[in-house]
Amino acid sequence: MSFLIGIVGVLAVFFIVFVISNDKKNINYRAVIIMFALQLALAWFMLNTNIGEKGIGFIAKVFSHLLSYGNEGINFVAGGLVPEGKNVFVINVLMMIIFISTILNVLTYTRILPLAIKWIGGGLAKITGLPMLESFSAVNSMIFGDTAALIAVKSFIPKLSNNRLFILCTASMTSVSVSIIGAYMAMIPAEYVFIALPLNVLSGLIVTSIAAPVKKEEAKESIQVKDMIKETSLFEAIGNGAIDGGRVAVIVAAILVAYVGLLALVNGILMNTVGVTFQTILGYIFYPISFLMGIPHHELLKAGSIMGTKVAANEFVAMLDFMKMIPHLSEKTVAIVSTFLISFANFASIGIIGGTLQAIDSKQSSIAAKFGLKMLFVATLASVLTGTIVGLFV
Repeated sequence: MSFLIGIVGVLAVFFIVFVISNDKKNINYRAVIIMFALQLALAWFMLNTNIGEKGIGFIAKVFSHLLSYGNEGINFVAGGLVPEGKNVFVINVLMMIIFISTILNVLTYTRILPLAIKWIGGGLAKITGLPMLESFSAVNSMIFGDTAALIAVKSFIPKLSNNRLFILCTASMTSVSVSIIGAYMAMIPAEYVFIALPLNVLSGLIVTSIAAPVKKEEAKESIQVKDMIKETSLFEAIGNGAIDGGRVAVIVAAILVAYVGLLALVNGILMNTVGVTFQTILGYIFYPISFLMGIPHHELLKAGSIMGTKVAANEFVAMLDFMKMIPHLSEKTVAIVSTFLISFANFASIGIIGGTLQAIDSKQSSIAAKFGLKMLFVATLASVLTGTIVGLFV
C-alpha cells in the first residue's frame, strides 16, 4: 500500500511543478524522462542490490576513515575540552567542516574535482540534452554547495535568461556541500547521506527543467576548469580551505544559536497560549506531504514536524531533533526523512543565494529576488521527490 501511495506522491510532484511551469510548450520531456529513469535505476541499485549496498557502505566507511584523520587535528586543538563519553556539537561536529573543506580545496587545486565535475556534468548534458552550464552547475553544487556553485559559473550569470537563472539558483539549493556531510553523518545514518547526494542532483534538474524550461538555442557555453581554481600553490589551497571551512563552521554555529534559541522562544509562547509546539504545527502542515511520500501513518506527524522544521529553519536544526527520534522510527521513515533533509532548501538559502548573486551581478540578483519563494517551493518539491523515490525501494 505504501508503495502505491509513493507512486501517487511522485505523480503529485510532477503535476504540481507542471502546473506552475512558466513555459509548458518548451518542456524537454525527453530529458525529464531520461533523468527520472536514471534516478529510479540509481535508487534501486543503491538500495536493493548487494553491489549497490556494499558500494554505499564502502564509501561511507572510507569517509568515516577520512574523518578519523580529521579527529587527530581536532583532538590536538580541543583535546581535554570534551568529557569522555560526551558530545560537544561545536567540537565534535562543526570543527570537522574545517578538515573536509581543506581536503576539497586540495582536490580542487590539483584539478581532480573540477575535471570530474566537468566530465559528469558533460555526460549528463549529453545523455539528457540539457544545457552543459546547468548540468555542470548542478553537479558542482553537490560537491561545493549553492554559493560556490554559483561563483564557479559567475562569468556566465550576467548573460543568462530568467529561466536559466532560476534553474541555476534552484538546482543549487537542492544539494548540499560535501564539506559539511561529515557533520550530517554524526546525526543521521551515513548511507542515506550518500544516497541523497546524486539523487538530489537529478531531482533538482528534473523539477527545474519543468518549472522553467530552457530552449536549446539559448545554451552555447563552454565550461573552463581553470575558472574553478583560484589558488596558485598547494599551500595556499590548504590555507584557504581551512579558513573557508572555519568560516562555514562559525556561520553554522551562529545560525544554530539563533534558530534554536528562537525556536525555544516560540515554543514557550505557544505552549503558554495554545498548548502546542511550533514543531507540532509544522507536523500538521506537512502531514499530507508525509503521507504522499509513503511514510507509515503512525509516524506522519513526527516526520512532518522534522521536514517542516528543515524548511522553516535549516537542516541542522531539523537533524538535531530527528537524531533523537531515529531509534524509535521505522526504517522507511528514517530513510525518507533523512534523504529529504539533505538539501539547502530553506528560507535562509533565499537570502544566501541573493547575496551571492548581488556580489556577481546586481541586476540578476534583483531578478532572482522576485522568484525567491518559487525557488524555495520548487527546491522543496525536489527534496520531496528524492525522499519519495527512496521510500519506494526501502
